[in-house]
Amino acid sequence: MDVRHAIGLPTVGQFGDVRTLLGLAVSAERHGWDGVQLWDHLLYHQPGWPVAGPVVAAAAIAAATERVRIILTVAVPRRQVQEVAQDAASIAALSGGRLTLVATLGSMDSEYTEFGLDPDLRARGRALDERLDRLQALWRDWGHPPVPIWCGARWPRKAGLRRAARFDGAMPTFEDQRVANVAPAAFAEAASYVPGLDIALEGFTSGPADAGRLAPTRPRA
Repeated sequence: MDVRHAIGLPTVGQFGDVRTLLGLAVSAERHGWDGVQLWDHLLYHQPGWPVAGPVVAAAAIAAATERVRIILTVAVPRRQVQEVAQDAASIAALSGGRLTLVATLGSMDSEYTEFGLDPDLRARGRALDERLDRLQALWRDWGHPPVPIWCGARWPRKAGLRRAARFDGAMPTFEDQRVANVAPAAFAEAASYVPGLDIALEGFTSGPADAGRLAPTRPRA
C-alpha cells in the first residue's frame, strides 16, 4: 500500500486569498507533504466570507512548486465543460503533469440555486457523467495527455463510487469526518467498491498536537 499525505486547502474565509493558498502550498512542499487539495466553493456557510478561485490558485501553485501533486476539486455540473477541459490541460502542462482533478456534484444546493442552476441531484449526476465523457473527448481532440480524474462520493451512497470505477480514483466523504477519524471498517467497505484505484480519505486536525489522530489510517509494517 502506497500511502501519501496532502493538505486540504479551503478557498473561503481566512483561506479565501490566492496569495495565502500559494504560501501554504509552497510551505507544504518545503515540509515534505505529498500534495495540496483545493476546494471548490462559491458561498459556503458564512455570508461575507471572501472566496478565492481554485483554478487561479492551482495555476499559481503549479508555477511556484516542483514536486507536490495539485489536487483540484471541481463541481463540474455548475461549470462549462470546455473551460474545465482547457483549464485542467493548461495547469497539467504548467505543473509538468502534477494535476489530479476531483470531479464532484457540489455539496451545497445554494451554490446552484443562487445562480439559476438546477440543484436536483439526479440532474447534477447526469450532467457530471455527460461532461466527464466530453472532457476526455476534448483532451483527445486536442492531443493532450489525459489528466487523472478522481470522483467524489458520499458514503454510504454508491452512485459516486460506481462513477469513480470508470476513472482513476475516488474521494468518498463520511459523516463527521472533520471532527473524528473515519472508522477503518467504514473506509475499507467504501474502498472495496473501487479496488485497484487511488482512494483519498479526508480528515481533520487542528495542529501538530493532533498528529496521533492519523495513526489508525497508517499501514502497519
